[in-house]
Amino acid sequence: MALRAFVLGVLAFGFSAGAPASAQFDPGEQYRDEPDEAQPFSRSRIDPYIEANSIAVWQLSPGDDVVTYTQLAAGVDAALRSRNSGGSVSVRYERNLAHQSDASDSDNITGIARGYVSLVPRVLTFEAGALANSTRIDNIGRSVINPLVDDDLTTTTYSVYAGPTLRTRAGDVDVSANYRVGYTRIDGPEFVTVRGPTADVFDESVSHSANVRAGTRPDRPLPVGLGIGAGFYQEDISNLDQRVRDLYLRGDVTIPVTSTLAVVAGVGVEDVVVSSRDVLRDAQGDPIIGRDGRFLTDETSPRVTAYDADGLIWDIGVVWRPSSRTQLQATFGHRYDSETFYGSFDWKPSSRSSVSLAVYDSIQGFGGRLNNALAALPTNFEVVRDPVTGNLTGCVNSLDGTGCLGGLLGSARSSVFRGRGVVASYSRRISRMTASVGAGYDRRRFIGAPGTVLAAADGIIDESYYLTAGVSGPVGQRASFDVNAYANLFDSGTRGIGDVSALGASAGYTQQVWRRLSVRGALAIAVLDSETFGDDITTASALLGLRYEF
Repeated sequence: MALRAFVLGVLAFGFSAGAPASAQFDPGEQYRDEPDEAQPFSRSRIDPYIEANSIAVWQLSPGDDVVTYTQLAAGVDAALRSRNSGGSVSVRYERNLAHQSDASDSDNITGIARGYVSLVPRVLTFEAGALANSTRIDNIGRSVINPLVDDDLTTTTYSVYAGPTLRTRAGDVDVSANYRVGYTRIDGPEFVTVRGPTADVFDESVSHSANVRAGTRPDRPLPVGLGIGAGFYQEDISNLDQRVRDLYLRGDVTIPVTSTLAVVAGVGVEDVVVSSRDVLRDAQGDPIIGRDGRFLTDETSPRVTAYDADGLIWDIGVVWRPSSRTQLQATFGHRYDSETFYGSFDWKPSSRSSVSLAVYDSIQGFGGRLNNALAALPTNFEVVRDPVTGNLTGCVNSLDGTGCLGGLLGSARSSVFRGRGVVASYSRRISRMTASVGAGYDRRRFIGAPGTVLAAADGIIDESYYLTAGVSGPVGQRASFDVNAYANLFDSGTRGIGDVSALGASAGYTQQVWRRLSVRGALAIAVLDSETFGDDITTASALLGLRYEF
């Protein structure tokens, strides 16, 4: 308790603004040069559009059903840049009208937005981001495949964050502070039991993250750089009133080895607590499940601690920056009562290509993890969409940093987890075409309080592997094409539940026929292999329609 009060006091005294930061501190921050302003877009643009499409879906196995739809859509793609602000937006709304009586109509909204504005240039910046996407989530919380239209498993995930960043200097001391608030929600129909055990699927959460640090750089004025910082992270999850609270206080030292390489080390204290309440139970003591398929919380039950780590933390690592186009940070240490490793690598071999890799380790909920992935996206990107469904593929095309939402596909359990993983992306412009590849691995070890219904999830490990690839570009002066493919593998730690994999590929072509009017055609195939669903599901789909751009 004394540690918690002390760190909160440090934050209250030293914190004056905040930024998009995760609960994971950055021991190499003080070694970096003052960050450059993001490079401007070649031009700002706003491209609204409307569409009218005819879609046919063939279920190739099992069975051979054919379903057709009329799709009406409206959306906007924008890239905005001024001297002190910038951002990218892609939002799309669809209305799918089924032609068969055994199929249902549906509405769907998808999009990604991220941007910033410099309130005081190079000193105070405010940024925000948002995400909306449709997936299919089964009764054990697995996101298995993007749907074309609604069914019993279709859900929509919403996530948004915002916050300020402060960077300034007092003499030889660099001062930085940041804050971010985030909100995430999964909306969908009742989570029906397909077969086997069920899990409490995530509902909504609110997260807060704040960090403050003051430090000197090597040779300003000492041969080594010294710093002290503190941080706070809290996520409140509606399911069973779960809460993650993480506070830390640490000092660090930077030892230059060469002009481009430094060793960084730090030591401090941290207090991490995960707690929740129990489920509401009936007269027989069985858990009560609400209409949405989630456990109901017993608001009168006491809060039970599921995880408590209070003590010494340390880390040591290197920061290597041979040029403005290359930066590597790798850190090993002790945190969460165990060893930890995290880092990042960003490399721009040329002005037309970019390689990014990030390794992470944190204790969060589903909402906090998604918020962090969203905040890690660059502000200059082009969204990659499935040309038939219009859904997001999970990655964006960008030459300015990691372009994949690691962990977006995978487990949607409500339980807090320790998440470790790696996400990598590569983008390249080839003549007028853009090609990109994204891949990642996400491992989640769930935490549940003993004596509560969440105890059944304690220690379960869910693993996700994902890969996306695509290429797009113009064909002559009046046409364009795009080709995309994806592969996802989910390995559930729940006993009796097998793996599930999803594979898919699509191709689209657009031809301008008159001024701003274009004709569109697309083909796609998707395969879902799951022991839970029984037979493999293979579907092929086709789209033919018109788009008018304003």
